[in-house]
Amino acid sequence: MRVWHTMWLTRIDTKIAAVQQRQAETDHGRRSRPEPPQWLVELGISTGRPPVQVHAGDCRMTGSRRRPVSHDEARRLPAGGLRACTHCRPETLLDIIDLSDGGIPPPPAYRPKDPRR
Repeated sequence: MRVWHTMWLTRIDTKIAAVQQRQAETDHGRRSRPEPPQWLVELGISTGRPPVQVHAGDCRMTGSRRRPVSHDEARRLPAGGLRACTHCRPETLLDIIDLSDGGIPPPPAYRPKDPRR
């Protein structure tokens, strides 16, 4: 009976050690993960992969073809005519004023219904 009991304790101790090792590796991976980029440029599919849109680094609408860019380049690209993402609005985050891209106009101001009509 003692051998059986010792065998189970050994298996439990081995399992606990494996779980602790896995948790330590997960924690180390989280600590050593590089910071995500603040700004991204979505790239086209044609030859040379020209830039298509500028996105904030955490935008979910970015395609799979993208590259990180610096803050300065992210400011320069929309000012030079490159479209800014309409979802994450990087031009707002970059404090770029008056981008006349002819894109989607801002939504009209909310007005409550007039009860007399």
